[in-house]
Parts: sequence; structure tokens; C-alpha cells
Amino acid sequence: MPSSKPKPRREKKGKAGGFGQARRRYCYFCKEKIEEVDYKNYTALRRFMSDKGKIRSRRITGTCRRHQNQLASAIKQARELALLPYVNR
Repeated sequence: MPSSKPKPRREKKGKAGGFGQARRRYCYFCKEKIEEVDYKNYTALRRFMSDKGKIRSRRITGTCRRHQNQLASAIKQARELALLPYVNR
């Protein structure tokens, strides 16, 4: 027969509230005072792509909406000109 005593609750790790508050990510382009994202700077664009070649989301990269739109367009343009791959195998 099961015991009538309730199980003790485990203590939550991290900050109060139970959810580990992540550090706020700031937009790389705003921080560096870059107005326009350039498709020719493919080494910088690589940073915002996954290892499979997908464009990383704003939530992951921390870029602002304006620069994320420019970033996506620049990556697509660089792919068209074969500066960046569509897919990494």
C-alpha cells in the first residue's frame, strides 16, 4: 500500500520564479552602428546561419526587427551569387 505522506518538493534551481532569466541579447548591427547589412560581407553573414545553412531567428541571434529583415535579404542575395551555400551537407 502506498504511504499517506506526500513527497517532498524539490527546490528550484536558478532565480526566483523558476525560470532561468537569460541575459538580454542586443542587436549586433545596432551595437556596431551598422546602418545597412551588406551581402558582400559573407563572413559576417555566416554568423547568423545555422550549421545546416538555415537563417537563425531573431530570438536566437538577438538582432532587432529592422536588421533581421536586412540580414535575411542579404543572406538570400549572397546565396544567389554563390557567396553562401543554400545547404551544408
